Amino acid sequence: MSQDLRRDFQDRQDLIDYVAEIFPQTANFEPFVADTRGGRRAAEQLFENIDPKKYGATRNNISGAVTYLSPYIRHGVVTLREVRDLALRRADQRKDAAKFIMELAWREYWQRLYETLGGGVWDDIEEYKTGFPPDSYDEELPVNIKRGTTGLACIDAFSRELRRTGYLHNHARMWLASYVVHWRKVQWQAGAEWFLEHLLDGDPASNNLSWQWVASTFSNKPYFFNRENLERHTEGLYCRQCLHYGSCPFEGRYEDLSQKLFQIQ
Repeated sequence: MSQDLRRDFQDRQDLIDYVAEIFPQTANFEPFVADTRGGRRAAEQLFENIDPKKYGATRNNISGAVTYLSPYIRHGVVTLREVRDLALRRADQRKDAAKFIMELAWREYWQRLYETLGGGVWDDIEEYKTGFPPDSYDEELPVNIKRGTTGLACIDAFSRELRRTGYLHNHARMWLASYVVHWRKVQWQAGAEWFLEHLLDGDPASNNLSWQWVASTFSNKPYFFNRENLERHTEGLYCRQCLHYGSCPFEGRYEDLSQKLFQIQ
């Protein structure tokens, strides 16, 4: 594109209309405009959400005290150090910020590992610990996962939220990734690519290495879940409306599900 892009807009809708005009090919894709607003001012407004003690106690819950700062960290609008220091100032005691800062440290770790691996983050770092060889996993993500039409209320809701908002709670990402790899036997790379197509905070470091952790190609065992775990951390939000409640593929003890999903000696 040879001409300079506009920088001044009357309002957000003016910007949205302009982007649609200069990129008409986007008409072929599912249209959405995420509610997340860019810029430093929007990030600073979210600083008020930082409650490190409450975060540590509730972060695994879908309704937990997360900050929604990840897109701004991803794109350099705010720094990890800045968010860390703010969390320490907000904490009554330094230990109250420990879990919050640990999650920031994981992001830093992924980035440093990415500096070493580069494009290697798309390759299996280790072998699968599931008992199945890599060629047992499909290369393509099933359409009903992409479209949110599996019939499983939780999975379909996560798919829709990912596509509509460009965001997913971290626990929902883990559940969805686990379903893709371990229940549907799809290569983690297909799921990781799908996430990067939609996540506003997506980057190959945190995204791909987290998928590898779930798949077990960068961990000592596969991550999977059961209905009890999901229902507890979502307060039954999805299970109450699911037609498969009581007969869903996530029903059962971890020991029983492990035997069904994996070929581990």
